[in-house]
Amino acid sequence: MKAFTYERATSVQQAVSMAASNPDARFIAGGTNLLDLMKLQIETPLHLIDINHVGLDKIEATDDGGLRIGAMVRNTALAADEHVRRDYSVLSRALVAGASGQLRNKATTAGNLLQRTRCPYFYDTNQPCNKRQPGSGCSAFGGFSRQHAVVGTSEACIATHPSDMAIAMRALDAKVETVKGDGTRRTIPIADFHRLPGDTPHIETNLERGEFITAVTLPAPIGGKQIYRKVRDRASYAFALVSIAAVVQPDGTGRFAIGGVAHKPWRMGEADAQLKAGAREAARAALADARPTEQNRYKLDLVERTLGAALAEAKG
Repeated sequence: MKAFTYERATSVQQAVSMAASNPDARFIAGGTNLLDLMKLQIETPLHLIDINHVGLDKIEATDDGGLRIGAMVRNTALAADEHVRRDYSVLSRALVAGASGQLRNKATTAGNLLQRTRCPYFYDTNQPCNKRQPGSGCSAFGGFSRQHAVVGTSEACIATHPSDMAIAMRALDAKVETVKGDGTRRTIPIADFHRLPGDTPHIETNLERGEFITAVTLPAPIGGKQIYRKVRDRASYAFALVSIAAVVQPDGTGRFAIGGVAHKPWRMGEADAQLKAGAREAARAALADARPTEQNRYKLDLVERTLGAALAEAKG
C-alpha cells in the first residue's frame, strides 16, 4: 500500500470542501472495497477523507410516503429496518444475500453502490485491464469469462457489477441524492447512476469528481410479492452468477432487474411488459441484445430459469 494522508470530516459541506481542495482525495467509510484495492495498488489515492462522522446514518420517511436512506446507513441496519422489511422486502433480501455478516456491519449504502467489479483480471495487476489501466486491453476476451457480462458489453470491457443491493434498488426505482463541491445538489435516478462500459469502462458512474452521495430515496411502496433470488457457486459469501430482483403484482404484472449479467443493474421496460406472459418471454426481452462468450452463454438460460423460480415463488 502506498503512503497517504488522512483527515476526518464532521459535516457534508466539510467533506465536499476537503475533496474540492484535493483532487487526489477519496472518501472512505466502511472501506470494505477501497482498502482491498489500495493494498493491491489498484487504487492509489494520496489522501483519504473519513466520512463516518457526517451524520448521514438515518432511515427516514419522505413526504410522499417513501424512505430516505442516509449514505452512511450500514447494510445490516438497512436490511433489519422494520419499514424496509415490510414495504421493500426485495431490498432486505438482497442485502442479506450479499457478502458476510461482518462485512455488512461495516459496508454503507453509498459504498455498496460504488463498489468496483470483482473481475479477476481487474484484480490481477499483471494482466491487461481497460478498467484498471485504460487502453491496455481486456484480458477477459479470450480468457476465462464464465462469470462475466452477457449484455450491455463493449469491445473494451465485459465485467459485471457486483452489488446485490443495487439490483433491488433498480427494481424499486430508487434515486440517488448528491451534493457537489460548490454546494449544488442533484437527484440521479438509479437507472442513470451507473454507466455501461463503452470505450471508457474505467468511468463507472455519472458522478462528477468530488461529488458526494448523501442519501438514496425509495418511492412509496408499490406492494406486490417481492422476491430476490441469487444463483452463485457456493451458498454464501459469493457474487452472483445471476440474480433476480422481482416485484410481482396479484394480476401477474410487475417488474424485475437482473444482476450478474451486465456492467450495471440490468432492467428493460420491454421485459417488464412481458412479465405476465411468463419467464421465457420476459427473459428473452431483457437479453435481446446479449453477446455472450462461449463460456458464459449458460447465463441466458440461467436468467430464464431463475426468473421462472421467482415467479413461481411469487405465485405461492
